[in-house]
Amino acid sequence: MGRKEENISKAQALMVQPKYIRNIGTAAHIDHGKTTLSDNLIAGAGMMSENLAGKQLMLDYDEQEQARGITINAANASMVHNYHGHEYLINLIDTPGHVDFGGDVTRAMRALDGCIILVCAVEGIMPQTETVIRQALKERVRPVLFVNKVDRLVNELKVTQEQMQQRFVQIITEVNKRIVAQLPDDLKKKWQVSVQDGSVAFGSAYNNWAISAPYMKKSSISFKDVYEYCKNGDQKTLAKRSPVHEVLLDMVITHVPDPLTAQKVRIPVIWKGDLESEVGKAMMNCDTKGQTTFMCTKIIMDPHAGEVAIGRLFSGKVVRGQELFVLGMPNPQRVQTVALSVGADRISVDEIDAGNIVAITGLKDAIAGATVCTDPNMEPFEKISHYTEPVVTVAIEAKHMKDLPKLVEVLRGIGKADPSIQVTINQETGENLLAGMGELHLEITQYRIVNDYKCEIKASPPIVVYRENVKQTGGPFEGKSPNKHNRFFIVAQPLEEAVVKAIKAGEIKTEGKIKDPKALMKQLMDLGMDRDEAKGVVSFKQDNVFIDMTKGIQNLNETMELCKQAFDEAMMVGPLAQERVAGMKIKLVDAKLHEDSIHRGPGQVIPATRSAIYGAMCLGERVLLEPLTKVFINVPQDMMGDVTRELQSRRSTIEEINSEGMNAVIVAKAPVAEMFGFASAIRGATQGRALWSTENAGFVRLPTEIQVKVVAEIRKRKGLNPEPYGANYYAE
Repeated sequence: MGRKEENISKAQALMVQPKYIRNIGTAAHIDHGKTTLSDNLIAGAGMMSENLAGKQLMLDYDEQEQARGITINAANASMVHNYHGHEYLINLIDTPGHVDFGGDVTRAMRALDGCIILVCAVEGIMPQTETVIRQALKERVRPVLFVNKVDRLVNELKVTQEQMQQRFVQIITEVNKRIVAQLPDDLKKKWQVSVQDGSVAFGSAYNNWAISAPYMKKSSISFKDVYEYCKNGDQKTLAKRSPVHEVLLDMVITHVPDPLTAQKVRIPVIWKGDLESEVGKAMMNCDTKGQTTFMCTKIIMDPHAGEVAIGRLFSGKVVRGQELFVLGMPNPQRVQTVALSVGADRISVDEIDAGNIVAITGLKDAIAGATVCTDPNMEPFEKISHYTEPVVTVAIEAKHMKDLPKLVEVLRGIGKADPSIQVTINQETGENLLAGMGELHLEITQYRIVNDYKCEIKASPPIVVYRENVKQTGGPFEGKSPNKHNRFFIVAQPLEEAVVKAIKAGEIKTEGKIKDPKALMKQLMDLGMDRDEAKGVVSFKQDNVFIDMTKGIQNLNETMELCKQAFDEAMMVGPLAQERVAGMKIKLVDAKLHEDSIHRGPGQVIPATRSAIYGAMCLGERVLLEPLTKVFINVPQDMMGDVTRELQSRRSTIEEINSEGMNAVIVAKAPVAEMFGFASAIRGATQGRALWSTENAGFVRLPTEIQVKVVAEIRKRKGLNPEPYGANYYAE
């Protein structure tokens, strides 16, 4: 029996003992070494050849990942590690660092109890590192820190031993500052990382060594030795004396809580149901005898097995042949196979207990983010809120007409597997829109459609996604129903900035019915909304809110559902360029309704309310909001002028310029519309010597002088009259 087979049988034995399970992930900025580290951990545990570790990139098994040298999918693997004479099962998820795939990181966090935050010793904390720390702590995932690429610090930057230690202190302080800012008081002190307690390790994932305070005692290696080994180019000996997998897996077992402990902290944050209910207690205690509750964090399309749902099992067991409900779907579905994942391989088992990360086939209705349970009436898990939203779109059509039905099927599958991609299928025109986080995100998705799903497509150049809003309060505007018997008076105005932020951060629940109007009213008033407005909130659509300000209008309660439907429709397709509306407050201030219900059906109420909303927005002076991206560029000082020129030619504003040694760090904000082709332009301007990264920076108002031109272009592209309609059009 080989070492890999032996490990698999050990893993199967440990799956039933939650005390000896650790669910961890790697998270960091792009190129800080996550996948190389994951490889070495898996190799150290005997799951692949040690010579290939760090070069094979086992968890980057997608050919696009291998070709581009970046991680695109969050991949998972299980391994066994011996610590103080006891075997532990470690389920690991390797997450992407590129900003375009941030959605994968957020979803992976839901399945984890702890994560290894990697920081490059040379580059320090980067924007994406900050985002992943925030994502982890929001989900109450316990962080430990690995300072990677220490050898580069010694060999490339030629630092002295004292400077090396100062650099470490600086990184740890920065990380702790971020941790403290995100946590409630009872966890602030407990979750900080420190060298003394062993929750920080230093090393080089590529060269397969690491060191931590507890391991220094055990192996009697000091920082001085580490420095000498790196300086003398003898990292092989260091890797033998202090292998990365031992140091890090020991750290994980000591500091990351087991599922029994972790779920007591995590469940109250990620599930808002009654903790005293049967299912609440089962999840709090990670009870294998309780109801089965499973949160799907990822869907993989397997050419042989079909859709595989991967996620965390919080209570109960998943057994082959069992019937489970995907919440929100009417019919139960039968589990066909249950498996543990090791890189691209899945090891089938008959059943798996709570506390594990599981791969299940047979759940056809599951999407990434779905709650799966034995009880169809269970309260679902909190919606996973993403820090970024799709800002770039491409229109896609099948190259050959015969592939059209197949393309629709493929796009549905892609929408299921990657909720960060928004798929709009228009069967009338045959045009399908894919909206993603950035150019690369869409490029990879198109590549998959052609190569993985074998469906040939034609794609338009990328188009930017805009939002609509108003400059000031507009209305009241009167909308009449086609039969002229019903009238609705609407006021439209921008929503308070604080409320928009709270909705985006997931603090205000905008899905489904409003359960506790009093609590919502208090929350909105605390954020600066007027008392009467907060009291009248009827529904939300994304970050827009619909408010009923009317008093004592007969029959309005019967008609309100139709008004809400009109509000939903109007927010998805705005009156300026048919883009989505964002950050708006729509108030119904008066209504005149026909007493006979036959005269106020959907065909009357919906168009009247929609016209009133559009008319009020026209009076409030409609504006387009464009997406911005924050750009961080690290470049040699003598090339700074070329970079700033390149940025200024793209309508960007430079926010700060700092110098770090020989390099300058430039931070700027630029419109996404101006950033196409930026990668090759900046490479050309700096002869490939600039390091750069971006992150989403929200939406801002488009400059007035270019709004008319942009609106006309969008409308033309959508086959509309280039000139948007004025308020008079909606008054008829």
